[in-house]
Amino acid sequence: MPGSAFFSTWDFTTPDPCSTFAGLTCTSLGRVSALSLGPNLSGSLSPSISNLTHLTQLVLYPGLVTGPLPPRFDTLPLLRVISLTRNRLTGPIPNSFSSLSYLHTLDLSYNQLSGSLPPFLTTLPRLKVLVLASNRFSDNVKPVSSPLLHLDLKMNQISGQLPPLFPTTLRYLSLAGNSISGTIIPLEPLTDLTYIDLSMNRFTGAIPQSLFGSTTTSMFLQRNNFTSINATSLLMLPQGSVVDLSHNSISGELPPSLAGAESLFLNNNRFTGEIPEEYIKSLINGTTETLFLQHNYLTRFPWNSGSQLPDSVSLCLSYNCMDTDPVVGLSTCPIEVAPLLSRPAIQCSRFYNHSSTG
Repeated sequence: MPGSAFFSTWDFTTPDPCSTFAGLTCTSLGRVSALSLGPNLSGSLSPSISNLTHLTQLVLYPGLVTGPLPPRFDTLPLLRVISLTRNRLTGPIPNSFSSLSYLHTLDLSYNQLSGSLPPFLTTLPRLKVLVLASNRFSDNVKPVSSPLLHLDLKMNQISGQLPPLFPTTLRYLSLAGNSISGTIIPLEPLTDLTYIDLSMNRFTGAIPQSLFGSTTTSMFLQRNNFTSINATSLLMLPQGSVVDLSHNSISGELPPSLAGAESLFLNNNRFTGEIPEEYIKSLINGTTETLFLQHNYLTRFPWNSGSQLPDSVSLCLSYNCMDTDPVVGLSTCPIEVAPLLSRPAIQCSRFYNHSSTG
């Protein structure tokens, strides 16, 4: 691209390209073992890459490279890392990827790749990191037998339901911004997750307690159709954790065990009853810095008028079924929240009457 001088060192008259070409690493026998191209390149990836049969690492930094992936990866059996992120690559993932038995990391994120998610990708025996985020992949998530630590499929066009099993090795899982439906019961065995993002899908049913593990520092399940939380008092969230369950259809009372989160977003659900004392204590002692409970059906905020919130706390309680007097002056709602302090009484009575008869 204009302004890029990456290829200025690529002089094909030089006797030893291995020592002069930028982005080129060679073995002691003069075979190319790593190719790191860019950034700010345009053009396309040459099929001739398949001639580099000792290649272990192929990296393309962000730019405007277009066109399909080279078709013949089966001639590159030693590849361990493929990172071709943030360009404009198009088309499907070639079937020849199925032969990459030593592949550890595959990152094709932020391109324009399309087609179904190939079933062979999630069965590669040594694959630990798979990042296909922000492409145009469709169909459903295929069964996963690779020993993955990191799986990122966010912002695609994936639909269907989750496969029955995921590797218990997973630490990072993002499926956000797709159209995946059904329950998330297949994720129940993933007790070592530190990051999970299932936001902006069509998931339903209960959120398993196992996802609220002692290692989970970031949980984003907002904008789905979850209806309940399986969380007991034995649950212990790690310090500094962020939990966002907003914009679902979760009903019942607030789980006291979620009070340990640093940022807790439970707004726009169907929670009922009093706000647990544990939430108040967590706000006062500074453990929780953000607590959003607006747009629920909560009836009481047990606030002691002699208590004081730290200046760093953001608390939003508007549009519930509680007396507004105790919360006047405490609530610091985001600007997009409607200024109404309480739900209309008729809404609250109808909701509670329906709940008691149902």
